[in-house]
Amino acid sequence: MNTTPQDAPAAAPLWRPDPTRAAATRIVAFQQWAARHHAAPTAPLAPTTNDAQAAARYAALHAWSTEDPGRFWTALTQWCGVRFSTEPSTALADPAMPGARWFPGARLSYAEHALRHGEDPRHADTPAILHLDETTQEPKPLSWAELRRQVGSLAAELRRLGVRPGDRVSAYVPNVPQAIVALLASAAVGAVWTACAPDFGARSVLDRFQQVEPVVLFAVDGYHYGGKVHDRTDTVAELRRHLPTLRAVVHIPLLGTPAPAGTLPWADLTAADTPPVFEQLPFDHPLWVLYSSGTTGLPKAIVQSQGGILVEHLKQAALHLDLGPDDRFLWYTSTGWMMWNFLVAGLLTGTTVVTYDGSPGHPGPDALWSVAARSGTTVLGTSAAYVMAGRKADLHPGRDLDLSAVRCIGTTGSPLPPDGFRWIYEEVKRDVWLASVSGGTDVCSCFVGGVPTLPVHLGEIQAPCLGADVQAWDAHGLPVIDQVGELVVTQPLPSMPTGFWNDPDGTRYRESYFETFPGVWRHGDWITRTARGTVVIHGRSDSTLNRQGVRMGSADIYEVVERLPEIRESLVIGVEQPDGGYWMPLFVVLTEGAELDDALRGRIRTALREQLSPRHVPDEVIAVPGIPHTLTGKRIEVPVKRLLSGAALAQAVNPGSVDNLDHLRFFERLARDRATGPA
Repeated sequence: MNTTPQDAPAAAPLWRPDPTRAAATRIVAFQQWAARHHAAPTAPLAPTTNDAQAAARYAALHAWSTEDPGRFWTALTQWCGVRFSTEPSTALADPAMPGARWFPGARLSYAEHALRHGEDPRHADTPAILHLDETTQEPKPLSWAELRRQVGSLAAELRRLGVRPGDRVSAYVPNVPQAIVALLASAAVGAVWTACAPDFGARSVLDRFQQVEPVVLFAVDGYHYGGKVHDRTDTVAELRRHLPTLRAVVHIPLLGTPAPAGTLPWADLTAADTPPVFEQLPFDHPLWVLYSSGTTGLPKAIVQSQGGILVEHLKQAALHLDLGPDDRFLWYTSTGWMMWNFLVAGLLTGTTVVTYDGSPGHPGPDALWSVAARSGTTVLGTSAAYVMAGRKADLHPGRDLDLSAVRCIGTTGSPLPPDGFRWIYEEVKRDVWLASVSGGTDVCSCFVGGVPTLPVHLGEIQAPCLGADVQAWDAHGLPVIDQVGELVVTQPLPSMPTGFWNDPDGTRYRESYFETFPGVWRHGDWITRTARGTVVIHGRSDSTLNRQGVRMGSADIYEVVERLPEIRESLVIGVEQPDGGYWMPLFVVLTEGAELDDALRGRIRTALREQLSPRHVPDEVIAVPGIPHTLTGKRIEVPVKRLLSGAALAQAVNPGSVDNLDHLRFFERLARDRATGPA
C-alpha cells in the first residue's frame, strides 16, 4: 500500500509551534503537575525548537499514559477538577476488553460539569453559545447564566413529565442552541439522550429511535439549508405515529409555526427561573446513544457513559485542542454526527461554543470560513471534503476574510490528503496549527489527533492521543512501524461503549470490535505509524483493495484522482470475480463542462501510475452521476462492492442510510448489465 506522505521523512514540517506559546499550553501544565504528583515523565514538553526532541518528550508522556492507565486517568480527573459526589475506589478496576470497569463507586453529573463555568458570577453574562444560521449575519449570544436557567427550567419540566434516570429522550433537531439545552437538561435528569438531524427521513429516524423507545421527543418544524426552507411537519407527525412509547412531544418552532395539537411549546418549558438540579449518577450510567451509519442493516445503537464521555472529552478538549475560556470553538456538524456531541464538549472547559445551522456552501463555497470570521472563532473544525472543495473552487479565505482569530483548524470525516494540508497553509493561514484527527462514533472521540507542542508534517496526523494505545498490527497481530497495518487499541478507553442497546449478552458488540484480535479493539482502519511518531490513515480496512496480493487504501487513490480539475469526486471498488480474477473500476463524478474522453482517462491512469504504482491503475474509469454517501457524508464503498458482486439493493444496503438512492441504483443497473452482457 502506498505511503506517499513518508516518502521524504527529512522534509521540513509545514508548521512548528512557537516555543513560548507551546510552553503556555494546558498539556504542558498537566504534564508538569502530573510529574510532581503522579510520576509522569519529568522532561518538559516545551519549549524546544528541536522536532525530534519534542516528539520524544510527547512519546514519553504518551507511553506513561498507556502503560499505567489507572494512574493517568486519576491524574486527569484531579487536574481537571472532576467533581465526584461519591469518590471512586480506584480508576480502572478491570482493564479487560470488552468489559473494562472504570471508576467503580463514583457518582457524578456530566451536565454539572458542562455548566459549572457559569457558576462564577464573573462569567454569567459572557457567551456560552454563539449561534448563526443562513438567515443571520451576526452571531446571537446565549450567556452562561441564560444557558443554566434554560437547562434548569427544562430539567424541572422533564421531571414533572415523569422522566426518570434511564428513560430515553430523543431529538429531531439541527445544530441550534435548543439542542444543547435539551441535551444538558436530559443529562441533568439522568435520562439517555439520542438525536437525529432533521435532514434524516422518517424511516431513517425510526430505524434508530424505535430501538431505544424514547419517552420524549424534541422536534423542530423545519430548518433552513442551502437557501431553502425545509418543512418537517409531516415527518414529525409520522414519527409521533410510530413511536408509541412517547409521553410528550416538545415543539421547537424554528420556522415560526404554532405548536401542533398534543405538543408542548418549547418556550413554555424553558421559561421558569429555576436553578439546575443535577442527578448524581454512577460513572457508567448511560449518557447518550449514538448510531453507526447502518448501511448494511439496522444502525448499531452505541451506548456511552456519563463518566466515560466526561473524562475523555475533558482530555481531548483541554489537552489536545488546548481549549479554554478565551476560545471560541466551531465545528461544522449536524446532530446526526458524533462531532456535534464533541462540539458540546467545549463547554466542559469554559469555552464559548459556536453553533451554525446551515450549508457550508451557501450562499458561496466560502460560507463556513465566513462564519468563522464573523464569530471570531479560534478553533475551527471541518471535514477533509470541505477543505478539498475549497481548493477545487480556488478559494482564498485568508486573503478575503479576517481569520486572524483562528489559531487551530481541525479536520476529520476522512483522511485529509497532502494537497489539503498545503492548501490550508497557502490559502488560509501560514501560522495555524492544523490538527487533523481520526477516531469514530464508536468512542465519540479521537484515537489520533492534534498535539499543540508538536510540529505538523505534510499528510500526517501529529500523534496518538494520550491514553489511547494505538498501534498498527500486521495480519499476525504484530506491531509494525513505517508499514501499513490494522488500527488497533490495546488498552481500554473510558468512552468505549458500555455496550449496544438491545444486545444483552454483548454478542454484537464483541463481533464488531474484538473478533479479529481477542481482547484488543480492532477499529477497521488501515494506518501507518511512522518512526517519528506520526500517523497516516489510509482508509477503511473492510473495503481494502487487494491486487496481486498487495493491499491498497482507497484514500490514496482519491487523493491523486481528485487533484485533477475535471474530477469532483471519485469511488474505487475492488471486486473478486467468480473465475478468480479481480476487477477494479474507478467511478468519477465530473465537474461541470468536463468530459470523460480517452485523454482524461489517460491522464488519470498516468497520475496513478506515476504517483502511486502500476497496481493502483484501475481496470476501467466510468463516469457516474453521483457518489452515494451515508447520511453523515461518508463515501459508501462496501455496499457498492456488494451490488457489483451481484447482491440486490435491498440486501446490499439499508436504503434509509443513504443520501441518494438513485446513485446506488446506477451501480445496481451496472452490475445487472455486466451480468447479462456479452462474455
